[in-house]
Amino acid sequence: MEKLASLSHLFVTVFLSNFATILVIPALTDVTLSAVCPGQVECSLAIYLTGFQQAIIGLGTVVMMPLIGNLSDVYGRKALLTLPLTLSIIPLVILSYSRSTSFFYVYYVLRTLTAMVSEGSVQCLALAYVADNISERERGSAIGVLSGIGSSAFVCGTLASRFLSPARLFQVAAFVSMIAAVYMRVFLKDTARDEVALTRPILKTDPETIPSDEKSSRRVQVFKKIPSSKDIVCLLKSSVTFSQLALVAFFNSLVEGGVNASLLYFLKARFYFNKDQFADIMLLVSIAGTISQLLVMPLLAPVIREEKLLSIGLFVGFSNMLLESIAWSIWIPYVVAVLGVFAFFASPCLRSIVSKQAGPDEQGMVQGCISGISSFANIISPLIFSPLTALFLSEKAPFHFPGFSILCIGLAAMVAFILSLMIRVSPHTSSDKVSNNDCTEA
Repeated sequence: MEKLASLSHLFVTVFLSNFATILVIPALTDVTLSAVCPGQVECSLAIYLTGFQQAIIGLGTVVMMPLIGNLSDVYGRKALLTLPLTLSIIPLVILSYSRSTSFFYVYYVLRTLTAMVSEGSVQCLALAYVADNISERERGSAIGVLSGIGSSAFVCGTLASRFLSPARLFQVAAFVSMIAAVYMRVFLKDTARDEVALTRPILKTDPETIPSDEKSSRRVQVFKKIPSSKDIVCLLKSSVTFSQLALVAFFNSLVEGGVNASLLYFLKARFYFNKDQFADIMLLVSIAGTISQLLVMPLLAPVIREEKLLSIGLFVGFSNMLLESIAWSIWIPYVVAVLGVFAFFASPCLRSIVSKQAGPDEQGMVQGCISGISSFANIISPLIFSPLTALFLSEKAPFHFPGFSILCIGLAAMVAFILSLMIRVSPHTSSDKVSNNDCTEA
């Protein structure tokens, strides 16, 4: 409990950041439709715009996540957290001022550009921060608690969105984002690994007495920390377990990206959901996630191996998508939301297993690598599922099955489940860590 208490400022930062992000999601579908296709409940252009944005963001984060994670090993988690927390404020301010068509497109462009850096960065750096401060034995539970904090922010954000008008939603979200950035800078204590990384292998010296050629050498040493695609491939080859986890992360993110790109538009077209109904669904999902990650997972993680919890979460995710795709009544999405209490095992278990495959100086690197792979899946996912959703929700569908794209998302979850069954983690992972040293040596 004392170690978890030491993470309290991180938890507050993550809560505030997630709250601001989640607060506006129930309104975004209606805002997008009213700006792009006023008066319509089904709009292919809106679906394509959302999918295109998600793909471009994924393209940016494929590059940025490994870079941000790796640089956080050099400069510290706090310094790198400042960047995404600050950038996330900008697009919210735009829509808090106006949601007209012109302002929506300004928001669309700025959101795309800033999210290429900020999307997933807070989670990636928070996971590395937890790994810095919590032992391997307790890390699974701690990461579960971190995910639970995110889910509780989801609960509060969706509950607040249920009662606030769209204008107020974006104003409150922008203000809370500012509070998150300021709070983190004032209260969060860094893990102070930057001096070690920056001076390796250079001797630690007073900055005023370092000659200019050594300063140049120091900068070169830092830039060697920036991973190339070759470094990432080498990292994946360095451990069979890590490469298996990377594959599971890819397909799990393919599912998450498909859900983000398609599900709300499916519910809008199939059952005529509005902002309040979206908020109700998201509220149930977030409550299930909070219960799962704050209560159920910390109890089960010490008893049941994390690989098994990962498989359980992925299988339930497949079952939920299958049920969603054939939904015949408006109450089905609500049942699926409640069943999410088991599906939420997947991501924190995956990240916990990943963290145990790396040493203390490599947490940012491996978490950034997995985030980059997940982002790559987020490029592919909307390119597949957005056109599929638009096609099967239109009158030009080859056959009548509005939820066909949701079924395909479920099949991706099944692939992730099958791959997770093949993971074999040694009970003593600490003795055999992946390392970037062998990959980055000239």
